[in-house]
Amino acid sequence: MYSSCGFASIPAVGSSTPSSRTQCAQTSRDSRRFANQQFGRVVSQSAQLVMRHKLHFPSRVQRHGREDHNPKISAVLTDDSSTMTPIEDDIEKIGILNVDPGLEPFRDHFKYRVKRYVDQKMLFEKHEGGLEEFAKGYLGFGFNREDGGIVFCEWAPAAQEAQLIGDFNGWDGSNHNMEKNQFGVWTIRVPDENGVPAIPHKSRVKFRFKHGNGVWVDRIPAWIKYAIADPSKFAAPYDGVYWDPPPSERYQFKYPRPPKPDAPRIYEAHVGMSSPEPRVNSYREFADDVLPRIRANNYNTLQLMAVMEHSYYGSFGYHVTNFFAVSSRSGTPEDLKYLIDKAHSLGLRVLMDVVHSHASNNVTDGLNGFDIGQSSQESYFHTGDRGYHELWDSRLFNYANWEVLRFLLSNLRWWLEEYQFDGFRFDGVTSMLYHHHGINMTFTGNYSEYFSEATDVDAVVYLMLANCLIHNILPDATVIAEDVSGMPGLGRPVPEGGVGFDYRLAMAIPDRWIDYLKNKKDEEWSMKEISWSLTNRRYSEKCISYAESHDQAIVGDKTIAFLLMDDEMYSGMSCLTDASPSIERGLALHKMIHFITMALGGEGYLNFMGNEFGHPEWIDFPREGNNWSYDKCRRQWNLVDAEHLRYKFMNAFDRAMNLLDEKFSILASTKQIVSSTNEEAKVIVFERGDLVFVFNFHPENTYDGYKVGCDLPGKYRVALDSDAWEFGGHGRVGHASDHFTCPEGIPGVPETNFNNRPNSFKVLSPARTCVAYYRVDESLEDTELEENDHDTVEEVDDTFITDVAVRQADLESMSPSLEDDDVEPLWPSVEDDDVEPKYMRDLEVDFGEGASDD
Repeated sequence: MYSSCGFASIPAVGSSTPSSRTQCAQTSRDSRRFANQQFGRVVSQSAQLVMRHKLHFPSRVQRHGREDHNPKISAVLTDDSSTMTPIEDDIEKIGILNVDPGLEPFRDHFKYRVKRYVDQKMLFEKHEGGLEEFAKGYLGFGFNREDGGIVFCEWAPAAQEAQLIGDFNGWDGSNHNMEKNQFGVWTIRVPDENGVPAIPHKSRVKFRFKHGNGVWVDRIPAWIKYAIADPSKFAAPYDGVYWDPPPSERYQFKYPRPPKPDAPRIYEAHVGMSSPEPRVNSYREFADDVLPRIRANNYNTLQLMAVMEHSYYGSFGYHVTNFFAVSSRSGTPEDLKYLIDKAHSLGLRVLMDVVHSHASNNVTDGLNGFDIGQSSQESYFHTGDRGYHELWDSRLFNYANWEVLRFLLSNLRWWLEEYQFDGFRFDGVTSMLYHHHGINMTFTGNYSEYFSEATDVDAVVYLMLANCLIHNILPDATVIAEDVSGMPGLGRPVPEGGVGFDYRLAMAIPDRWIDYLKNKKDEEWSMKEISWSLTNRRYSEKCISYAESHDQAIVGDKTIAFLLMDDEMYSGMSCLTDASPSIERGLALHKMIHFITMALGGEGYLNFMGNEFGHPEWIDFPREGNNWSYDKCRRQWNLVDAEHLRYKFMNAFDRAMNLLDEKFSILASTKQIVSSTNEEAKVIVFERGDLVFVFNFHPENTYDGYKVGCDLPGKYRVALDSDAWEFGGHGRVGHASDHFTCPEGIPGVPETNFNNRPNSFKVLSPARTCVAYYRVDESLEDTELEENDHDTVEEVDDTFITDVAVRQADLESMSPSLEDDDVEPLWPSVEDDDVEPKYMRDLEVDFGEGASDD
């Protein structure tokens, strides 16, 4: 499906597509019309043809084993006057319009952006050998070894003169002047000295150039692979580092990528603040100390924040200065590779939080330093107001520029191939999609908000190209969009006319929980509103649900645990004393909120580091306001490890939630039916997969013999119970009890059933308790469920969840040394060709009234 991401004949979901070269040829022969209309008049202004050129590198660049003496590079995107012929009539078959007929009024918009996308791919094919070859920019730009020397290339069209400076020449570039070609690319070749590279590994380097007013400035090379600052000097500027370790020091990956799970259970983490000590943690320490915790809690995916170098630590990694460099605070590139390889050995896939929505405004250390006296066509960024984000104080990319596309697309390929990441979470997608960047914009769901002159089609086309590239390189990659707007088609495949993301973050869910916890009393909580917030997502577009974001953990805001228990988290968490009403309520609702978010909110689940056990401290990065303290920029793992503290109960329930999905594949199930939202009883009943869930949010009422509807007849038992003793509850629900169903109404006539369900059974539902029930197949009742068997849910015995505590693996055994070649990975190797991309299947959601019937 993603093999070429082409459009010549747009297929139905699941069908195959011809190669991109064949498609482009067919497009050129058969095209007749180009739907420009009102959308094209505005969004194409930044895509005007300025020049088309061929750049001849002085060095020979290796491409798939062949030497290319003259790789071809063009300058910027073409507009409607492109020599490429318009897209053909087959564009009328845009597949996403069949998925959602409500998009039909915006057919012209989809035709326009698809035409832009196809034309751009054809230009890549013509001038660069295709999209994937184009995304190998790091083989030509930046520093690259060749026989007998090092070649350095930099794109800086507005520079008048340029030099390469660094430790290797005493920071005097007079003998290392660079040559500029007619297209603004500066090049220098530094020959080896007596067979030894003239620029040593780990030595500092910078790009020095003179701009129009005659002033010389020093900047870190745009494609630098590593950058460091003097730790002994406050706010010291960064220097680029030439990174080319000898084979003996270069990390070699030992473990294959784990197979793509049916549903991601994501642990979002920040390496720097993961230490229990008030300091910056290292990649290797995180790998050895934190990864085993993540795996022990049954997550299958790790999402790393703040990987790309950022000079201001307090930006949380979102003001990137050096896009190809790993954050040097936590170690070297080889250290990051060690972390990722170890994660793979534990069966954890690793996603990178990639920031292509904007760049740091820092002119000394970052990409913004190249933007001196340049027009938009000569710069990485737009000029004027369009190139500046007023809320983020950052620069905005010109996605219509050819060299910007090369830089960003090559950046994605670099992280996938050099570091073996398994996918990305794209930050700030809403800002990219619209010229207004979502500022002071409330999205109501009206389609005209998404497809108008406010849409930044340049950015949409870039994201389509990015998703096509990622899935071509790694077919089973996981790519997630952080988008608050809910743009239709964002999570549909590129060949359908979608933007191509696998998932979007369900960002409205944590907002709902914040609103409830801050502004509503418990008795004011609406079961219908909670249910609607959790299920209100686009048909056929997958979502990652989460109850609270990392932003809520930052100083000035509060996590769910903090909102629930506040300062009693410091005084009332000891198991040696009775829990106060505040702690009782806090523990109960913390478990319920996270569990219903996971079970009902999406096709994947995400948790931020520490929230699984209700971390009591917020995150406060070192800053002037706290005297540059690291005291609150850490995680206190000792709290969850302490047997006498109640933090362990929240952590154990988090582990059990993930185990429940591992056993029953509830997140991957398309069967999702809400049968009852009882406002008076404060109870929500729903089915996900073959499980039946009962959530009693009432602060006081316990219901004995509470009737719940279900689909399949038979015998049901407890699969997971938030009130169990091992989760800090009171053990009121009997796990040994069997619940037998009774038929309801006339078979085949839903309106005569109980809450539109053909069967029912009765349960004990204590106040502030959630219980999941599974159906028992009596013929398989005594059969043990294999560790990773998802095929037959009936094989589970009635103790596999309540005995979850024994699943807590010894951390030492979960933390093999990667220096030991005898350590076997937990997951077998899976060839890319054997992995089929997963798409959203039909999602069934039904809302029963239930208030009177229950």
